[in-house]
Amino acid sequence: MPINVTMPALSPTMTEGTLAKWLKKEGDAVAAGDVIAEIETDKATMEVEAVDEGTLGKIVIAEGTEGVPVNSVIAVLLEEGEKASDINLDAQNKPAKGAPAPAQNDKAGSAQASQGQTQAQAKPADRVFASPLARRIAKDKGVDLATVKGSGPRGRIVKADIENTKSTGSSAGQRTASAPSSAGPDAATLANAYGMEYVEIPNNNIKKVTARRLTEAKQTIPHFYLTVECILDNLLAARKDLNDQANGAYKLSVNDFVIKASAMALKAYPAANVSWSDAAILQYKYADISIAVATPNGLITPIIKKAETKGLQEISDEMKALAARAREGKLKPEEFQGGSFSISNLGMFGVSEFNAIVNPPQSCILAVGAGVERPVVINGKLEIRTVMNVTLSTDHRSVDGAVGAQWLQFFKRYIENPVSMLI
Repeated sequence: MPINVTMPALSPTMTEGTLAKWLKKEGDAVAAGDVIAEIETDKATMEVEAVDEGTLGKIVIAEGTEGVPVNSVIAVLLEEGEKASDINLDAQNKPAKGAPAPAQNDKAGSAQASQGQTQAQAKPADRVFASPLARRIAKDKGVDLATVKGSGPRGRIVKADIENTKSTGSSAGQRTASAPSSAGPDAATLANAYGMEYVEIPNNNIKKVTARRLTEAKQTIPHFYLTVECILDNLLAARKDLNDQANGAYKLSVNDFVIKASAMALKAYPAANVSWSDAAILQYKYADISIAVATPNGLITPIIKKAETKGLQEISDEMKALAARAREGKLKPEEFQGGSFSISNLGMFGVSEFNAIVNPPQSCILAVGAGVERPVVINGKLEIRTVMNVTLSTDHRSVDGAVGAQWLQFFKRYIENPVSMLI
């Protein structure tokens, strides 16, 4: 019998994704292990391998479809001897939110409306029937579904109905704290009102999830900030010597030293290598360092795991490989999920100092600025030194000011005396 191909859960937090691209077309033979599609999750674009073999008889969800729920049917495989006419789409899961095939949406809408009629006595009379995509858009726009007249089958509310409806003040006031939007009119409303010209750049899943999580982090985590100055002259000299001796075999960056110093400081002072939970503070055994990397699709944080156990060359090579795959959207889930401590380095852009937002469930993120030559007093004498400002943002529930300050002292010691990281 035909075999359903469903939307896989590619991470523990994934509930839906975008079917970015089909790599097989209807009629193509598929073997177990063949890459058949690319799925865009909340963090990266990943390849999906076939589990069974057969012929791709029907593509249910077109490429480019957003909001495809996990476990919904995206295609159907035919076994030997079966024909496309053997596929019964009515037996498949209803299409995902945003699926572009109107006929399929109508079938799903009719089925849901019929089901709603048969259960009418058991459910409240004011039940509102709307497609999942319409509900999501209504939530984002602050539209009360009860005030919308549906144009879909049996009065079902569809996407077009929401897009043609203005948001209401009462619904806007009911937006959850996690929604990454302001309480007032959105930017598009204001731009249209003032006659401003603009081009819409659609947000992909990565940017949407990043916006939601950062908003949640800033609103729910009590941030605390600590800044120290680190003198880089010894580090820069050590870096030059090591790179000269490498003869091109590797090239260490200042960021590699920062990763190593952060990990060593966490090993020396594990009280900062923690996460908050209501039941207990979780103290991690290893320093898994997440490094913020800007990609064309948004921000992602690949992880150097057990960084305290690795040498500078290994950290450098691993970081270059992870960053390259991150920009290509080819990271594996285990390469960016987890982490116990984060680093965000904007020094290469000339930024001297900034405050980063904690990346939950972690408790700390280190914001690294540029090394700048400035006059400093050393042993009573004014000298020119290269100074780097770093700011530690902490979740004050699990890492208070004293803990953060003591961790920074260990970090500063390793940065200013890089040889001590090798002992």
